[in-house]
Amino acid sequence: MNINTKFIFVTGGVCSSLGKGISIASLGLLLEGHGCNVSIIKMDPYLNIDPGTMSPFQHGEVYVTEDGAETDLDLGYYERFTSGEYTRKNSVTTGQIYHAVIQRERRGDYLGRTVQVIPHITDEIKSRIYNVAAAYDLDFVMVEIGGTVGDIESIPFLEAIRQIRQELGSNRVLNVHLTLVPTLSGAGEQKTKPTQHSVKELMELGIIPDILLCRSSQPLSADLKSKIALFCNVSERNVISAPDIKGSIYQIPFMFHENEYDSIVLEHFKMDVKRFSVPAWDKFMKSLLNPTQEVRIAVVGKYISLQDSYRSIYEAIIHGAAANNARLDIVRVDSEDLEKTSELVEEIFQEVDGILVPGGFGDRGIEGKIMAISRARTKGMPFFGICLGLQCAVIEFGRAMCGLTGANSKEFDPGTPHPVISLLEDQEIVLEKGGTMRLGAYPCRLGDGTRVRAIYGKELVMERHRHRYEFTNRYREAYEKGGMVFGGTNPAVNLVETIELPNHPWFIATQFHPEFKSKPTDPHPLFRDFIRASIEYREKSNPSR
Repeated sequence: MNINTKFIFVTGGVCSSLGKGISIASLGLLLEGHGCNVSIIKMDPYLNIDPGTMSPFQHGEVYVTEDGAETDLDLGYYERFTSGEYTRKNSVTTGQIYHAVIQRERRGDYLGRTVQVIPHITDEIKSRIYNVAAAYDLDFVMVEIGGTVGDIESIPFLEAIRQIRQELGSNRVLNVHLTLVPTLSGAGEQKTKPTQHSVKELMELGIIPDILLCRSSQPLSADLKSKIALFCNVSERNVISAPDIKGSIYQIPFMFHENEYDSIVLEHFKMDVKRFSVPAWDKFMKSLLNPTQEVRIAVVGKYISLQDSYRSIYEAIIHGAAANNARLDIVRVDSEDLEKTSELVEEIFQEVDGILVPGGFGDRGIEGKIMAISRARTKGMPFFGICLGLQCAVIEFGRAMCGLTGANSKEFDPGTPHPVISLLEDQEIVLEKGGTMRLGAYPCRLGDGTRVRAIYGKELVMERHRHRYEFTNRYREAYEKGGMVFGGTNPAVNLVETIELPNHPWFIATQFHPEFKSKPTDPHPLFRDFIRASIEYREKSNPSR
């Protein structure tokens, strides 16, 4: 491990969902803007090995890394805000920690000693942090501790970071506590007591915060900052106001910069505060905040009620819109609602410019997705299908254009006469659900003359996957006769990766998840081109809109 590597630990207090992931990713961007190399670790205190088997309604999106780890959606913020590419090393859960320790105990590695939370669990936590520091040449390793201070399951992680500061000293460790300063609706008065209690609880565990990030509905007054500083034992300058952003989350790093967050961090470590420069981000923000046209995209899914279920999808659409200097309006459509009445399909999609159907599992809401896809195909509206979106497009096209009555996926109808989507043979006997899918980056070869080849501008690409079911290759000839083009395939096993309709203005679906590789400063080409096509559709179909 580089003896110059510094460690920043971010904890949360008062309540969950305050935005620790975005705040630590924002700091990562700021430090990179000062010429530093950073990596970020998410430590989740739940007992699941990873979020791969957790419901999107409870946990939100499962983000997939290049090496196939199923992780918390905060890893997506890390990759979008910083230049790093993150791996399974950057995602740690209590389940992983205990699993590793118990495996060593079963092998006899502890030589008969009693296995305890301290030192064995905390040592394993520390080793995960130090391993990231050792794997790369880094100026900073930043660690987000999930959950809220006071949660019993978080205590081993907090004890581990307390020990790290004890071992390395304050010149190499910084503790940031993100907390809430609520406003009483009746009096309109901001209250500091929850923050005081949260810091007190943290200090009882042996951790004294160096910086307080204070979430609030409005900026903190000088008097409030002074009060928080006095009662929480931090300098007034280190009480940083983090008010709600009315615009985009991509403004948050710049808000922190204006509040000198990055300078305070660098000064803590006695590092030179170099000129802050992020030209690619400046260009992105200019496009994002100064659109010259508009576009309206419908996202048709089964987890629409929870904002974070399709987080990477929404962000990738934003990136594509900014690349086209367009103001984006996302229409969130619950696919189950479409199944209630066919009139609703026409009503909802009359005023949109493109339809995107994202991934998912299970048969709920599938026919609604198929109805939306049919509408896009027959009306010449730009359509983008991702993972399950591709599978639904295959089902719809098979039924409507290939004479395959009853075509379906074996996931939805095991007895279908035409299983156009099915499991690979080696998946038929899989009993465990976690980590058993096609996960992570796989190569995709793009055929000559295809639309996807033109969009990417190259023959071979690497894209991330998260699925079990595939297009059934014995139906390829029937689909090609019907007019479908299989533009991208896996070169090793000839699995279908992309489909397109050449006689349609823009109809593309992918088995992989391109949203995981889209960044604000480097929009994914498929999202960028989908938005371009949707803008063109808008101009042709309804110029007055």
